[in-house]
Amino acid sequence: MNPDRRRLLSVSAAALAGAALSRPAEAAPQQLGRDAAHYGLRPGSPDDQTRQLQRAIDDSAAAGVPLALPPGQYRTGALRLPNGAQVIGIRGKSRLQFTGGPSLFESQGADGLSLTGLILDGCAIPLPQRRGLVHCLQSHAVRVTDCEIVASGGSGIWLENVAGEIRGNSLRNIAVTAVVSFDALGLTVAANVIRNANDNGIEILRTAIGDDGTMVLDNRIDGIRAGPGGSGQYGNAINAFRAGNVIVRGNRISDCDYSAVRGNSASNIQITGNSISNVREVALYSEFSFEGAVIAGNTVEGAAVGVSVCNFNEGGRLAVVQGNIIRNLVPKRPIGTAPDDDAGVGIYVEADSAVSGNVVENAPSFGIVAGWGKYLRDVAINGNVIRNAPVGIGVSVIAGAGTASVTGNMISGAARGAIVGLDHARIVTTDLTRRESAGFAQINLGANTVR
Repeated sequence: MNPDRRRLLSVSAAALAGAALSRPAEAAPQQLGRDAAHYGLRPGSPDDQTRQLQRAIDDSAAAGVPLALPPGQYRTGALRLPNGAQVIGIRGKSRLQFTGGPSLFESQGADGLSLTGLILDGCAIPLPQRRGLVHCLQSHAVRVTDCEIVASGGSGIWLENVAGEIRGNSLRNIAVTAVVSFDALGLTVAANVIRNANDNGIEILRTAIGDDGTMVLDNRIDGIRAGPGGSGQYGNAINAFRAGNVIVRGNRISDCDYSAVRGNSASNIQITGNSISNVREVALYSEFSFEGAVIAGNTVEGAAVGVSVCNFNEGGRLAVVQGNIIRNLVPKRPIGTAPDDDAGVGIYVEADSAVSGNVVENAPSFGIVAGWGKYLRDVAINGNVIRNAPVGIGVSVIAGAGTASVTGNMISGAARGAIVGLDHARIVTTDLTRRESAGFAQINLGANTVR
């Protein structure tokens, strides 16, 4: 081929590609759906454009097509989402600036809702109690994806009786909780980034104990404060309350005033494969009246307690704690917790539980503790590695305490005893691996390795 002809073809192809890339940005909304500019919306206008936006949303939903919001900033008050409403923005470019009201977007009984690619700026305007900047009630097939929710004066997203997906969003500087769900109907909260919330990161709640099934997957959560105070109600990255069959998996959690994952009366909770650092109370908690918890394959670095499965007195029972790495714990819980609450403990369990294959290193008090007074029943502790804890394993031995089997563990650097008997938090025996365990028939001591 003639070199000049080859060069001409190359230049022509480059010119065509450049022309395609340089098409006006306003063409993009037309491709996404009905262009909101046709309703008189003006990017960057200082005027409140609530009326124009609401008309555009209503007309698009009635026509069964998405509403495409061009790049720019739009000032707006409360907007209602009717059945089938879909609002699509240009990611990182289409900003709704809140001017006031109970919520920016709200819906009730509307299905098939979608918010995508929007920046929702709450401007730190206070919201009423129990409200979110996005507020949806009694809805199916709700999707909030690829949005930024910033500076909400209440919660970021508030859901009640909702089925759907909250995925790939960024929620920052939230005055209350980033994502709240009550009585979910089938919800996934996944791949979101949550930073700087004043109450909790994600709350999965039910008005009464029951099946919930929400999946909380692959989120990044940090900077969660216990702004209102309390003894653990706030300051948690993920909190499941009364919600059964919740799955919490693959989340990266750091810098929380209280827990990374807190299951309260949440039966059959699965807490697996999470990476946790710098939380200041119990990292992974299953407490009060639950039956069934799997806490497995997590890493915890920096907490007052690594794992706690407790409240047999309230009916809390039945757990597997397996394959976790827990290290570099601290000896004190935050101000506000009960002064006699334990700290510096790798793993704590009470009833009908198996603790196996975990590694605990640098725990200031105990590697593993089984039981609190008489609240101990059928606990198996085997195949764990415990390094550099003053006491390797402590087991309740007071009258009324149930049985425990402690076998096949490797314990090193336990200056106060590899395995000891406890009366609550007080050591009441010498190291049980150095003498016969007569008098403590409820403890089965197998071949543990101590050095």
